[in-house]
Amino acid sequence: MAPNFRTLDLNLLRVLDAVMSEGSLTRAASALSMTQPAVSHALRRLRESLGQELFVRTARGMSPTPQAEALWPQVRRALDGLRQALAPNDFDPRRDAVQLRLSMADATAAMLAPGLVQGIERERALANLRFLPLTTRDPRKLLEDDEIDLAVGYFPDAIREIVALGEASVLRHERLRETRYVCVMRKDHPLAAQPLTLDAYCGAEHLLVSFSGRAHGYTDQALAALGRERRIMLTVNQFFTAGRVVTRSDLLTVLPESFVPATGYADELAVCDLPLTLPAVSVEMIWHLRHDAAPEHRWLRGLVVATAAG
Repeated sequence: MAPNFRTLDLNLLRVLDAVMSEGSLTRAASALSMTQPAVSHALRRLRESLGQELFVRTARGMSPTPQAEALWPQVRRALDGLRQALAPNDFDPRRDAVQLRLSMADATAAMLAPGLVQGIERERALANLRFLPLTTRDPRKLLEDDEIDLAVGYFPDAIREIVALGEASVLRHERLRETRYVCVMRKDHPLAAQPLTLDAYCGAEHLLVSFSGRAHGYTDQALAALGRERRIMLTVNQFFTAGRVVTRSDLLTVLPESFVPATGYADELAVCDLPLTLPAVSVEMIWHLRHDAAPEHRWLRGLVVATAAG
């Protein structure tokens, strides 16, 4: 039998939203100022009203069912719409102290952090930012587990899946800027004086920036499609380290062009066109639906957008 919306207690949807946002009954109960038994009772009533199992017990606690995962984005959008209509300006950055967690590569942080600090100082905001190291090209689990509030970087696989899911996705994204990959070497490198050929590129030795430590990147995928390969002598996880090593060796590296100044060694580096085609680098920010309409998070995202555009 289909659920009767007219008799549904809409407060139960607030409980569902809290449990999905917080990831546990205990934290949801605290956020709602309810007891844990009361939250469990509300979920049981909602399950009976909808005629669907919403959570199953696992070794790690209560896990949402596919039905709950599909329902929650719609519930969150409805609640966020009400929240915006009833309290659209319920955040004053000069009054409300908040701590927000961002994850990005060192080069991205080097580009954004000064502007973000200037924005906070300009607005005399009480926001404290924590920059956490990015160790993956796919930050979705970090966001879903609420370990970070915002991820900024180049995440092509994650963005592709978020776009494919559309409104069903629990993640949101916004493009900040676009750049391209270039080959980088020391200024007096023997290959810097002439156009770089594919043979010369593959014959050289290379440094790879890899957040995960895996010695295989987008460049290697493109080379494999051409039936070619390169020797990666060194793998590092920081753009600053890459710049320092390249200025003191014969290694070549591939970097997003706009990141070269963030290495701190731009004056000592030569930037060349790659002898193969790589896709453009879209720097995006990704956040979770649970924070989509929260005014402090909207303020942070606006500050990031303004800083990236500046």
